[in-house]
This record gives sequence, C-alpha cells and structure tokens, in this order.
Amino acid sequence: MNAVLVSTSKLSLGPSKGELLNYEVKEETRDLANADGDTNGDILVDDGEDGEVMAETEQKHKPVDFTGHAFLHSSTFQEMMLKPELIKAISEHGFTNPSEVQFQCIPKAMMGLDILCQAKSGMGKTAVYVITSLQELDSASVEQPSILVLAPTRELAYQIATEFQRFKKYMTGARLALFFGGTSVAQDIENLRTGTSVQIVIGTPGRLRALIDAKALDLSHIKTFIVDECDKMLIGLDMRADVQYIFKATPVRKQVMMLSATLPREIQAVCKNFMQNPEILTVADDCDLTLEKLQQHYLKMVEAEKTKNLMELLDLLEFNQVIVFTNTVVRCLALAELLEKAAFPVIAIHSSMTQEDRLARYHQFKSFEKRLLVATDLFGRGMDIQNVNIVINYDCPIDTDTYLHRIARAGRFNSKGLAVTFIASERDSQIMNEVQDRFDISVTDLPDEIDCGLYMDK
Repeated sequence: MNAVLVSTSKLSLGPSKGELLNYEVKEETRDLANADGDTNGDILVDDGEDGEVMAETEQKHKPVDFTGHAFLHSSTFQEMMLKPELIKAISEHGFTNPSEVQFQCIPKAMMGLDILCQAKSGMGKTAVYVITSLQELDSASVEQPSILVLAPTRELAYQIATEFQRFKKYMTGARLALFFGGTSVAQDIENLRTGTSVQIVIGTPGRLRALIDAKALDLSHIKTFIVDECDKMLIGLDMRADVQYIFKATPVRKQVMMLSATLPREIQAVCKNFMQNPEILTVADDCDLTLEKLQQHYLKMVEAEKTKNLMELLDLLEFNQVIVFTNTVVRCLALAELLEKAAFPVIAIHSSMTQEDRLARYHQFKSFEKRLLVATDLFGRGMDIQNVNIVINYDCPIDTDTYLHRIARAGRFNSKGLAVTFIASERDSQIMNEVQDRFDISVTDLPDEIDCGLYMDK
C-alpha cells in the first residue's frame, strides 16, 4: 500500500487532569415537562410474566443475603451452577468459558457481594451483571421490578436490554421495560400504570427520575442496583444527582454493582458511597486496558487536510465496518454529508436526532446495512458492534478516557482491529502523549504500508 498522508514528527508531551465534582450535591426537583432529554428515558419492550421481593426505604443499604452457590474458581459457565435456562441461552450463543472479568466477578456477585469492577472494553462486563441478576431473579414470585440498570445513553440502554433478552430467552416471566428520553413521558406513565408488571427496568437517569416523581415507577422492591459506565454517570453533577435520587427510591437491602473500563481513584471513592463493603475487582490496571490485538497509529496534518485524507484512507484500507469519531454534532453532520456525496456507504448518529431516528440508524449499522458510521462520543461507550474493525478519530479525543472508550469499539473480544487518530494541533499531540504515558503503549505514525492481516481477522 502506498503512503496515504503526511509523515509525523515526534509528539510533544503535555499535562492532563480534570477536576472532579464533590459527591455532596444539592437535590433538585424537576417538572415532567422537562424530563425528555439526551440522558432521559422512554419505551417498553418485551414478553414475559411476573415477580416480587422485599422493601425498606433509607438511604444507605445493606447487602442482600446469599441464597445460592457459586464456585469461586469456576472455569466454565456450567461449573458456576447457573440455572439450566441460563446455561441453555449461554451455550446457544457459543459461550462455554467465561472471560477473565466474568471468571473473577460472577461467582462473587452470585454471593450477594457489592461489586465495583474495572476491566478493559470488549471483555464481557455486561454479561457479568446480566447473568448474575437473572440467576437471582425469581420471576414467578415478583410483581414489582427487582433489577434496575442505569446507563448514560439511550443507545447503551437499548443494547443492555438486548443482552437481557438474549440471556433470559428460556426463562419464564422476567418481563423487561426500557425507558429513555425522546418520546412521551405521559405514554411511559400510562404503560406502567396499565400494562403488565415488569421485573427488570433499564433506563437513563433523567427519564427514570421523571417516572419516580410521577409515582408511576415503584422501585421499593429492587434487589439489584446496577450502574454501567459508572465513571461517566457519576463524574457530572446533574447525572450524579439523578443517580442519587433514584438510589434513594430503592430499598436499603440490595446488591449494588458498578462497572466501567475507566475508573479513576476519585470516582472509585464516589462509587463506594453507594456501596456496603464492596468487592473491588480491577481486572486490568491502566497499562493493561488497551486491547492486545488493536493496532494504534496517528497521522499528523493540518485541519484543512482531514477530510481529503480520511477519504484516501477509507479507499486504501480493507475493512468490515468503520466508526469515525468527531467531537461535535455540527462536525458529525458536515462530515457525513461530505462522505455521502463521495458515495461512501455512510450514516451518522448524534445526540440531536430523534429517538426513532437514532435507533433506526443503530440497527442499520449493527445489521451491516451500512459499513461506515460517523458519530459523536454518544457512540463511544459500551456499544458493541461485532463487525467494527477500524476506528478513526477524525477529531482527537478530548482526554485519555475518551480515547480508550472510542478505540475499544474495534478489537473487541480479542479480535484484531486498527485505530487511527488524526493530529492537527499541539493540544492533539499532548493528548496522544498522555495516552502513551498512561497506558504505557507506543502509538506510532501510520506506516506507508500496513498489512491488512494485522487488523483483519481471517
């Protein structure tokens, strides 16, 4: 392959660090009219039946009693003594042996311990809490929600719901409801008040808070409280306040699980305020968080060259699917339009779209109808699209955490992948040096020729 872009000189080092907010926040009240938003929630999905549990309503919580058995060193899912219905669903999807994070976390979570887990992206963290919570769910005796999962974006909430659907396939009952912003709060309220009872609730914090305020969502029987991408959920004041508000609507006696690929010490301290003697499981430290088979390179250029160089790169590289990240909605829209005019099979996903449009495009990309996605960081966390093998940072990420979450959309579950970051300013160079320092890796200039066998699984 011929050289694609300009060569790069050695990057200069620069500082990082961002201020974290205090845990203590003033509680807010909100009007239902303001409850629709990008971090809010709506929609009901599913089939199933019913369920029950226990209640209390103070702020701190007590761990649930351990009622099952789990081998702490189980090497297969079968050895974990899971329900036959769960084993059947797990086996049907080709899983026999747990990943490292599943091996470490599931047995301890099945003992009822609070879990605070950091593990690299693409290693099956979602399955940890999906399998554990379904194992403990007694859907035949529950008529109120007993499992609650919070996610920072609509797309991630939707994907989590899909995972629950996959693994509960052979369980009777276990009805599921999904709530996020972009549609009518009134319709959600109507569905909750007149529909069949649900046992699993998944949603974004703003919409769940609105439904609690409307006294439509009863969380007094929650046994398992889960926060996915917990660093993202707790670092911002508004979303943290929503999480705290929802937490207080759940019983004292419950299990809490919080997970993320990035978990700074400051955020760990915040997480512990929601937990009772948590089991802290760090499956990988910062130096091990990047994916082994993911090739990482950069390309240095002036801003005006970015679009031309991107198109040349897309023409030259072999790929299954590609995600191109921008830092703003405006740039996402403009870039997608330019690529579409150049006849690339592209779609865009960003926060300014309607809920219906975002989900429709998500399905288009996930089902391989489109091979190229231009997105903002809305799509940078937790999204699992199996065919993505290349990530291009058209705009350099704003920090090292964002870099890690973006590039992890490729190279998932130990597959090969390629990440290329465009460098167009001194600040971009600083970020890339911070990435190399933090994760103890070498991100090099994209070579003039690159063997597709390095980033494409045969």
